Amino acid sequence: MSLYEAIRTRRDVRAEFTGESVDDAVLWRILEAAHCAPSVGNSQPWDFVLVRNRATLRKFAAHVAEKRLAFARSLPAERAATFDPIKIEGIEESGTGIVVVHDDTRGGPHILGRASVPETGVYSTILAIQNLWLAATAEQIGVGWVSFYDAPFLTELIDLPAGIRPVAWLCIGPVTEFQRIPDLERFGWRGRRELADAVHYEGYEAGRGQ
Repeated sequence: MSLYEAIRTRRDVRAEFTGESVDDAVLWRILEAAHCAPSVGNSQPWDFVLVRNRATLRKFAAHVAEKRLAFARSLPAERAATFDPIKIEGIEESGTGIVVVHDDTRGGPHILGRASVPETGVYSTILAIQNLWLAATAEQIGVGWVSFYDAPFLTELIDLPAGIRPVAWLCIGPVTEFQRIPDLERFGWRGRRELADAVHYEGYEAGRGQ
């Protein structure tokens, strides 16, 4: 699979996991791709916590379900109806969770390139996630990013030390298919913008669509 094909094919997988575990050799290749991501000052501020214990998966899934219900209740009726059929996680179905965590102190107090823009640290961890996701897609392995959780709950669940924070819980596993159209578009939550609407020339306000 070419890089461009992986980018086009990649989906946030929820309902298509087969329930089989990722082969360990394949999983290691995917993690190697993540670990090859560029990072500010070569700080490599990420770590990967692999979770396969069924009780832990079940406990996290129950927590996420509570957060999903709270979000649904906060929506206007019309949006709640649109949201209702959208599955937001595949925690137990995938059988494997990768919690990508971030250590903002990795690399010491003087990280080259981060003095003026401290957020480049967490941006680096996000780049590792993108590498992981595209590598998984090339391996025909699905990934789903779960974001309906309280960080303190997840921190305690996987026993993170002080100063290490979770950035993403990724469900990962073999899939029956990659949906041709992303779920949020298929279910009518929100469509995609055209590239021409996102490109500006020389300045934001005056340079749109030239």
